[in-house]
Amino acid sequence: MDAEIKKNLQKTACKVRMGVIEGTYNAKSGHPGGSLSIADTLTYLYFKKMNVDPKNPENPDRDRFVLSKGHTAPALYAALALKGFFPEEEIKSLRHIGALLQGHPCISIPGVDMSSGSLGQGISAACGMALAGKLDGKSYRVYTVLGDGEIEEGQVWEAAMFAAHKKLDNLIAVVDNNGLQIDGKLSEVCSPEPITDKFEAFGWHVITVNAHDFDALDAAFSEADTITGKPVVIVQKSIKGKGVSFMENQVGWHGTAPNKEQYEKAMEELNAQLKELEG
Repeated sequence: MDAEIKKNLQKTACKVRMGVIEGTYNAKSGHPGGSLSIADTLTYLYFKKMNVDPKNPENPDRDRFVLSKGHTAPALYAALALKGFFPEEEIKSLRHIGALLQGHPCISIPGVDMSSGSLGQGISAACGMALAGKLDGKSYRVYTVLGDGEIEEGQVWEAAMFAAHKKLDNLIAVVDNNGLQIDGKLSEVCSPEPITDKFEAFGWHVITVNAHDFDALDAAFSEADTITGKPVVIVQKSIKGKGVSFMENQVGWHGTAPNKEQYEKAMEELNAQLKELEG
């Protein structure tokens, strides 16, 4: 990847993380850990990969995105705001009564293609979008991000079987494999491992990648573009809470918002990272 493009993506991802902290702090609730772990992926998709335009959000030929792990909406909202779908100021009213941005994605929000958050259902909706694209002869692609805890849901595997049976090669799923879920370590709650082997057994093309390396993400999504006849899953190894030192790899930040002191510390760290990238 071009060095300047990569640096711009890194700066944008840092701003997405700042949006996550801003939103969850002002909401006094939310899920910062898993939101931070997908910040790089959402940045790559919205600012490098997907064909989306905030000036024409209903374009029938646009690429689609479904956040299957809908509780990480703060990251999606931050990316959409930075892309220009709505004012960045909206982030501060996250989860407030009557506000645009609620705890899970809602299709009434500009740039959101599917209401989601009931875990396991988002990938099924993405399958429907991909099949519709095939039937309509459209060239758009459908991207969906799932949590590794989410794939304990049986509905995920029903969707996986369906996608392979229908040869939905316009569908790219991303499994955010940070190893933690709300009740603890994935390995101790109800391990879905080996994730790659399972998707391969269900007829998917599997790619593994470091979620926080833009060169690796670029290579993975470029490889996905070359696959025909089957859906693609990118299993990305990520760090829950990535970018904020005291949140990294800590299960407690699955559903806990930062207090004032934590907010200030997190923003100080992220501002320092941004300043270094801009220097």
